[in-house]
This record gives sequence, structure tokens and C-alpha cells, in this order.
Amino acid sequence: MSLIQLNGIGKTFYVAERPPGLLGALQGIFVRQRKAITALADISFSIDAGELVGYIGPNGAGKSTTVKIMSGILVPDSGTCIVAGRVPWQERVAHVAEIGVVFGQRSQLWWDVPVLDSFQLLRDIYRVSPTDFRRRLADLADILDLGQLLHTPVRQLSLGQRMRCELAAAMLHNPRILFLDEPSIGLDAVSKLALRSFLKALNQEQGVTMILTTHDMADIETLCQRVMVIGHGRLLYDGKLAGLKQQYAPERRIRATLASPCQLSELPGADSITISGNELVVDFQPAKIAPQTIIAALTAACPVSDLVVESISVDEMIARMYRDLSL
Repeated sequence: MSLIQLNGIGKTFYVAERPPGLLGALQGIFVRQRKAITALADISFSIDAGELVGYIGPNGAGKSTTVKIMSGILVPDSGTCIVAGRVPWQERVAHVAEIGVVFGQRSQLWWDVPVLDSFQLLRDIYRVSPTDFRRRLADLADILDLGQLLHTPVRQLSLGQRMRCELAAAMLHNPRILFLDEPSIGLDAVSKLALRSFLKALNQEQGVTMILTTHDMADIETLCQRVMVIGHGRLLYDGKLAGLKQQYAPERRIRATLASPCQLSELPGADSITISGNELVVDFQPAKIAPQTIIAALTAACPVSDLVVESISVDEMIARMYRDLSL
């Protein structure tokens, strides 16, 4: 049986609307108009124990709403959601004891007190024994390099330091499931690498089930075996990243360094040719022409000192997909 099971989940929000200006404000006092916004429409999927799933989509697609329903913060309008055998919003106390949640733009730490004080309060909230707390804190402090951060007020931490503390706070009670909503937002390259390393080890070594929402496709490529794509509140894709690449980026790219200037506007089988200085880029589709054929034609037409064949970047692929979703 799946650890997480969603069937036909729907959620609609209502926002107030009024005409602009003073007259509109006066009208809004007496006549209130509301607009319905469908955040989720018939979302269904299942996640097995130990999976690390990337949940991606453009802003406003419904990612955070899904996470809030699975964590018990929101109640859906329709459908069923079972997480670890429980309905999250009906059995919240038992449910939160088995999950950890990290929101990149919201904090569970108290702003004006040292980090350790927040951890100790969370220890009491989750009823973690003193022995288990000391052991878990020591392990997390070592892995996440918390060091002196434990004695620093949260408001004095950098964003990267705070996110490391947020992760530790989410893991203090040793949850089976971890919901990560944009955990790498605003982090520098070093902090992102440390975050990915920690999450990967947590998933592989301790079997923690994770759902990761992010706009950083390097996170998805590095961590996730499975990707789910949501757009306009509907699940559009559920499968491996390779399948998504085949759907949105079937072409390959030849990036060549020219030994001397070359003017090339056409090449049999090429979708596009771009020349910038001594770099020439050719996009083509292997399904239409073999790579060795187009490479032979390229080297016959231009003096090439070096070349590499690469896939379209995941960031570019996702940008294409988002453009399609906005149509």
C-alpha cells in the first residue's frame, strides 16, 4: 500500500474583487464581489515509502496548496487524501508526529531567540525524550554544520544559515515523511550543494520519504528519481525526468569551437544554427538525423577545433514547458 495516496483532490479559493478608485471602494462596502480561483482540480497520485519525488510547475500552479493539504494545514473541497494511513486534517496530532515540513519562505523558528531555544520548544511540542533529543541534535548539528549557530538569534542568521536550521528543526522528531516547499530559494551555490547532499543522504540512508517542490532544476536532476508536473491545478505528467525530456526537449545540441571564422546558415538536418564569435551551436533531433551524420556535415563545412554533443538543459526544457502551460 502507498504511503501517500491522493484521489480526486480539488480546492477552490475565493478572492474579493472591487473596481479601482474611491467609487469602487465605496461600492465594495455595500456590494461584495468574489472571484473563484481553482487551485487544484482532480489531483490524484500515490507515493511509496522511501521515494524522493520532485513536484514542479509554474508559480500559481497549485504546488504549495497540495503540500498544505498533505501536511494537514488545508482541507480540500473534494477528494480523499491518506498519508501514512491517516487523513491529515482529521488526525493532526498523530499526523504531525510523523511528518516534517520546510517552507522556504516561512519559518518555524522564533525570530528573536537563539536557535537552540526554538529547538528545545519543538522538543517539548513533539514530546521527544531528552536522550533522543541530544542524540538527534548532535547528529544534525554535525551533518548541517550548525556549530555556533545554535546560540545565535534567528534574526541574525543569513538565509543559508537559517535554512540549515529549518531543516534541523523539521528533523528533530525523526519524521518518516518530509515535505519541502522551495527549500533552496535564495541560497548560494555552496549552501545548495550542502542541502542536496543532506537530503540525498537522508533519503538513501534513512529511507525518509520526500516531496520536493522547487524551481531549481539542478535540485530535481540531482535528487529526484520521479517527477510530477502540475499546471493550472491539474497533474500533467508523472514519471521519470528522462520521459519529460523526451516530451519537451527531444533535440540535442552540438556546441563547436571554430578554429577560424565560418559563415554557416544552413546544415542538412539542423533545426537551428547560432554563431557567436568562435562558438557555433547547432540544434538537431536524433530521431530525424544521426548525430554522426550532422557532425560530419558540420566539420566538412567549417574548421572545427573542438565540439561536444549535449542535451538541452533542464532549465531550458522546463522554461518551454512553462510557456506551454501558460497558453
